[in-house]
Amino acid sequence: MALPKRARPGPHPDPPASLLSSALPILHITSSWFRIHRCQYEPLYFGRTGENRFDAPGGEYGILYCAGDAHCAFIETFGDPGRHVLTASHVAERCLSRIEAARPLAVVDLTGPGLARLGADERLCAGDHALAQRWALALWTHPSHPDGLYYRARHDPSRFCLALYDRAADAVRASHQGSLLAPSNTALLADMLEVYNFGLIDDTA
Repeated sequence: MALPKRARPGPHPDPPASLLSSALPILHITSSWFRIHRCQYEPLYFGRTGENRFDAPGGEYGILYCAGDAHCAFIETFGDPGRHVLTASHVAERCLSRIEAARPLAVVDLTGPGLARLGADERLCAGDHALAQRWALALWTHPSHPDGLYYRARHDPSRFCLALYDRAADAVRASHQGSLLAPSNTALLADMLEVYNFGLIDDTA
């Protein structure tokens, strides 16, 4: 007897009602993280715009997005399907900062088996923002009060990102690493451009 064909994935489910009583897959993070941000702004920004993947849908909390390394911060900042050229003036406006934690951060693991344990899949980290925000809110309200979410980068899934709820604001500190065009970052920027096949146009003359 032939087995029935498996149905194609439909819409990703909303967080189940049982989530609040379930044990969360928690990682305790102690490593450094990175952000690329406009140089005129402070790096520690817990946004409430509602425009990003895990933002609070109704402004219930602020959230800080970080990357596991500078390359991840680069592609998450500048990555856009079809775009492979940056201008020097655009890059010069961005600074790199290192984010350090004063204590281990307890974050929900949205990678590997963590997703399946929650009843989710990778679409949560790369698909519809409104759905991801409902999940982020549900995880924020969980009785274990996690510090944030650990997930794979959309533009380079081999790298990892962190979305920190503002309840962890007193646990993180930032140190500026300078503009991406600063001499101290020349080699790093060149490598990031090469890895992701980006061109850089000098429009500052």
